[in-house]
Amino acid sequence: GTIAPVAGTAYDLRTPTRLGDRLKNVNNGKGYDTNFCVGGQLGKLTRVASLEHPPSGRKMEVFTTEPGLQCYTGCNMKPEVFGKGGVEYRKLASVCLETQHYANSVNQPNFPSTILRPGQTYRHTTVYKFGLVS
Repeated sequence: GTIAPVAGTAYDLRTPTRLGDRLKNVNNGKGYDTNFCVGGQLGKLTRVASLEHPPSGRKMEVFTTEPGLQCYTGCNMKPEVFGKGGVEYRKLASVCLETQHYANSVNQPNFPSTILRPGQTYRHTTVYKFGLVS
């Protein structure tokens, strides 16, 4: 029910940061499974995250009209789960960015509302933009 400051913590991802360098300091070494309050104006498409993979030169930017972003680094992956080409999906070897409202918003009057009344329409936009690092 509170919005905690991130300055000076392993949760401060407001400037470019190698996620792998932070994982051992987050959630007792289990990695991120965290809802971030990303700010912006509710309903206005805003860039909320950017990922880069230097070895391949790939990048991904996330834009959304949602106020929150869940960052999950596979901390609950089960062992021996295999994907394409037999590659094992291991704990902390991936990242998932999910746009959403703040956790527990429905019970927090100071958070953006998630209540949808009869006759109302809910709309949101999320854009995942892929490109190359320049």
